[in-house]
Amino acid sequence: MSGTLLATWPTATLVPLPVAVPLVVCASLLATAHLLPGRLPDILATLASLAVTALCALIASRAGDGTVDYWFGGWEPRDGVALGIGFSVDAASGWIAAFIGLLYTLTFVFAWGFFGRTHGHFHILMLLFLAAMVGFCFTRDLFNLFVWFEVMSVAAFALTAYHLEESALAGALNFTVVNSLAGFLMLGGIGLLYARAETLDFAGIAYAVAHAGRDPVVAGGFCLVAAALMIKGAAVPFQFWLADAHAVAPSPVSVIFSGAMVSMGVFGLAKLTAFVFAGSPQIQEAVPTLMIGLGAVSAVLGGWMALLQRHLKRLLAFSTISHAGIMLTGIGALSSSGTGGLLVYVVGHGMVKGALFMIAGILLATRASIDEISLRGLGRGIGPAGAAMAIAALLLAGLPVGLLDYGSRLLHGALEDAHPLALAANVAGAALTGAAVLRAAGRIFLGLGEDPGDEAHAPSEEEREKADRPLWLMLAPCCLLLVLDVAIPTDWAHALAPGAVVAFTRGTMTGALHEGPAWAGWLSVAAALLLAIYALFRQHLPGAVVRPLQATQSAPARALEALHSGLIGDYVAWLALGLALMAGALAMA
Repeated sequence: MSGTLLATWPTATLVPLPVAVPLVVCASLLATAHLLPGRLPDILATLASLAVTALCALIASRAGDGTVDYWFGGWEPRDGVALGIGFSVDAASGWIAAFIGLLYTLTFVFAWGFFGRTHGHFHILMLLFLAAMVGFCFTRDLFNLFVWFEVMSVAAFALTAYHLEESALAGALNFTVVNSLAGFLMLGGIGLLYARAETLDFAGIAYAVAHAGRDPVVAGGFCLVAAALMIKGAAVPFQFWLADAHAVAPSPVSVIFSGAMVSMGVFGLAKLTAFVFAGSPQIQEAVPTLMIGLGAVSAVLGGWMALLQRHLKRLLAFSTISHAGIMLTGIGALSSSGTGGLLVYVVGHGMVKGALFMIAGILLATRASIDEISLRGLGRGIGPAGAAMAIAALLLAGLPVGLLDYGSRLLHGALEDAHPLALAANVAGAALTGAAVLRAAGRIFLGLGEDPGDEAHAPSEEEREKADRPLWLMLAPCCLLLVLDVAIPTDWAHALAPGAVVAFTRGTMTGALHEGPAWAGWLSVAAALLLAIYALFRQHLPGAVVRPLQATQSAPARALEALHSGLIGDYVAWLALGLALMAGALAMA
């Protein structure tokens, strides 16, 4: 009956529900959690996120090649001028919100029984986080984009420090300071754009930007807003906070951080660049240099840093930086293939990275450690987790199958002619991150890798998470994410992507989507396998081969580790440098 009722409702009336449902459940839990029996908060949170998934998928399917608009309070535009606040949902935004809801659903299943006596506090924060992400995807108002950005940040700060341990508080403090500065930057940029456009509606700002020409006020507003979103997206040189936060957050929270939150920064930047600022020649000239340059550096640097880690969650956090850089190159391509590839990549990467953080949580729960070297050979009793980790590593490296691969091929197609160096950087980033995870899987589950190499000098910390959860309950959502990435037909994405890109960019990008060379994926997988084999068997290789490689790698490795000092002042200095680079690129455009 409820499904029939939803099917007959006007689509526009459904649009606020994916935000309202988790907020209502969140408020109800806050009021009654102390009175509810043991596992009821788990059930309610899981059902709420599942409802968000279904609602967002329904809205996305009905949006087609256009948008579904909802104006709060009935304040619809008059004579083309937006008077109120609205949501505008295209197919891309709807499907990505549906994916986020699904990721939350599986995360709640993975976290079932994770906390002994939470009184629903964990679920309340997670549902608030979910509502903010969906609102961020749906909004068409720049100030409300900032509001949802801040709600996401506040929930994330609390979830990072949830354990209230020294390392968790330190990571949360770095996260809080850097992302609070991002909020100030965004608010400053919004002020500049409002001064020029006299509206906060995306369409109104886009109209004003298109008629402003080469306007320094518009360029300054874009610079500040883009920098804020790139901080959330952890692009170099704004990435320093991420490893500190992801490494100390509870495993279920890390699933959401790397699987969805970081991608939201890139997603928001893609929407603003392709629609709101599409009419500014100055910004459109600067975007390829900025996004492709910083994206390529992020892809390689994040991958290299992942290869140097021994703390598994830090390793995965640096791989997230690398893959966020790969997504950024899709924005810089300024093409349908680049934007389409980014949208598909967000979903594929979120599934694979979410599964990997669940595996890290399984190791913490069953083996009481997250240190790759300390865990050497201790994973043999949980072989299914090892198999899942190896499959996820190959997918991360670019194995030519599934949604992540299809997104990569579209990105490669967008870059291969005009930006071949960026394509090479993307291949290198995928290879490095895949190699790091393969090496960890070989060491933990097969007992290989007697010689730890440079990763032995990387920071680590002994941790443990609640151990009395059934292995199958933790492993099932992890495996389902990998199955979905591989099993969802890419023909569906291929059929949906062109229309979704047109609607997402509001018609500023049209044309067929072009896939890149098939050899790129196989090359990155081959490189990942070779790097992993070298790392695991280097003690058996001739000294003439190993010594030159170690000599050229060790000094840069130590330098890179020193840059990630954990000191807030250092991170803020790099943030200022990144902002200066962006301002300089816009000034020269």
